[in-house]
Amino acid sequence: MDEFTKVKDLNQGSKRVTVLAKVLNVGEAKQIQTRYGEQKSVTEAVLGDETGKVTMSLWNEQASQVETGDSVVVENGYVSFVRGHMRLNVGKYGAIKKAETPVGEVNESLDMSEKEYQPEETDRRPRRNFSSGNRNFRSRY
Repeated sequence: MDEFTKVKDLNQGSKRVTVLAKVLNVGEAKQIQTRYGEQKSVTEAVLGDETGKVTMSLWNEQASQVETGDSVVVENGYVSFVRGHMRLNVGKYGAIKKAETPVGEVNESLDMSEKEYQPEETDRRPRRNFSSGNRNFRSRY
């Protein structure tokens, strides 16, 4: 059995996490255009465990896999940021499915998606520093 990551332990570097949580609510689907020009449906759901709650982005058919009150396991999840606010996502090779173990009490007082993170806290792109001999320079990318 996978080790579960607690909601309060999610951070900007979280990837390939497995989270056991209860679905507190499921929002309405919105149509968005991705940066690649594709039309996709995104639904936000709030999930929580005994340590806190977080907003999750459900893409296209993922939204039909959860209902309010369900206990679910998010496999191969990762954290992203939408306008500075944390979102839990299912990875490309991940899944969201009904949990065999129900989640009891949820700590709704700690909302991981409520805090607004500053851009430098959410920018996961590595800084590229190259050095060649005695010359140090930064790339333009």
